[in-house]
Amino acid sequence: MVWAALAGNILVAVTKLVAAGMTGSAALLSEAVHSFVDSGNEIILLYGRRRAERLPDPHFPFGYGREVYFWSFIVALLVFLLGAGVASWKGIDQIQRQEPIQRPDVIYIVLGLAALFEGTSWYITLRSFRRASGNGSLWTTLRRSKDPPKFMVFFEDSAALLGIVIAAAGTALATRYSDPRIDGAASLLIGVLLAAIAVVAAGKTKDLLIGERASPELVEEVLEIIAAVNGVEGANGMITAQLAPDQVIAIASIAFDDSLQTQQIERLIDEINSAVLARRPEIGRLFVMPQTPEGFHARRQARFERGISPTAQESEPTSKTKLEP
Repeated sequence: MVWAALAGNILVAVTKLVAAGMTGSAALLSEAVHSFVDSGNEIILLYGRRRAERLPDPHFPFGYGREVYFWSFIVALLVFLLGAGVASWKGIDQIQRQEPIQRPDVIYIVLGLAALFEGTSWYITLRSFRRASGNGSLWTTLRRSKDPPKFMVFFEDSAALLGIVIAAAGTALATRYSDPRIDGAASLLIGVLLAAIAVVAAGKTKDLLIGERASPELVEEVLEIIAAVNGVEGANGMITAQLAPDQVIAIASIAFDDSLQTQQIERLIDEINSAVLARRPEIGRLFVMPQTPEGFHARRQARFERGISPTAQESEPTSKTKLEP
């Protein structure tokens, strides 16, 4: 997916740059810069994904998965600083200098080709998210996605398509009314669009970088798997953190049968880990906290009294796994 977007963006960027030099269009030059920034961003995303695949070592016992979040955050900053910054600067410059647009037909041809390339990449990414969303909405799937390269590419392609529409409209209006300032305003609008995309992407990747929890659906399923193991009285709750798009660390509070001895509980913990890993392989590390329901609730209450709000995963186990007091 990222490779397809990279190839398309390089072709589009070169075409836009040549055409911007021929026509003097500020909006088209802004779009060229946008495409070059996107190309660089996709190289960074691929680099981050490769770095994140390294195995754990003594210095990083949980692996390097969050590198993909770090580099995705850098990409969001680049979109804001380079893409939005250059587009806004060029727009202001065009409004001040008012250079007339030449050969608008070339601009329309280039924007049409760009729409074809960008639209293909956007459609591939959209289909991937549609498959992942199932019966849910696309926005919910995007909001819950833990894979920055995927949603970053989708955001960038969406911004690129909107930018093409803005550039085409700016060119048409500037030509019709013989007012180059409209072209400059279009470039400014593209800058605002890129800034908005950067803010949304940065906020999402920042949450993942500092330790966003796993999806509620995953937590529900893992608690059900644990509760179904023979010898487990119930699963009180679980705390999770996303380490990478396909890596989660989890701590589960579990009530065991009171008749079990230490060695039996140890064997049962191994069985729980095997059962969870077989169904949800993204749970890379599952730490088990043997705890009665009373102890679990007392711990939650103590956290609350210290001003620490319990997470939803701690406080609301599913009806199938919740223990009666």
